[in-house]
Amino acid sequence: MTHPTPDHRPGSAAAPAVQLDATPSAASAAPVAAAPVPAAPAVPAHFQQFLAFDFGTKRTGCASGNRVLGGASPLRTIQAEGADARFAAVEKLIQEWQPQALVIGVPYHPDGAAHENTVRARKFGRQLHGRFRLPVYEVDERYSTTEALAGGAKDADAASACIILEQFLRSLP
Repeated sequence: MTHPTPDHRPGSAAAPAVQLDATPSAASAAPVAAAPVPAAPAVPAHFQQFLAFDFGTKRTGCASGNRVLGGASPLRTIQAEGADARFAAVEKLIQEWQPQALVIGVPYHPDGAAHENTVRARKFGRQLHGRFRLPVYEVDERYSTTEALAGGAKDADAASACIILEQFLRSLP
């Protein structure tokens, strides 16, 4: 099974799309590789409401935003280490905000190379798609936490999710 997952890079004019294998074993079996350079995403115009996540094994930052205003607002960070608790919290957010799609930040090394957290974040995206049957778009989140902290964020995880979602929204036509 595949789902759309645009890979956004700072400074890119277009928001490329990547097709991922949504099977749970794909992330654990795949080697860690450099960030792909895919084609432009197909984000339907009727997709207006989005939830974004800055995945972490202990904390997952969350933000909500919409296409009309082109902005994002931080939501409460999910403080859950276990998958069941994390996905229960995500489910509540989805029920509350009713997004048409989800956006996840995917970390890369400064040179664009993937690392262990890249694999974890992409697996989280596939799990979101599998559980909630919503399209999941990926955004290259390099430096989002640094930017959030430099901006004086009280909750760097939620602020990072905001930055990720705003970057995604800016890339939409």
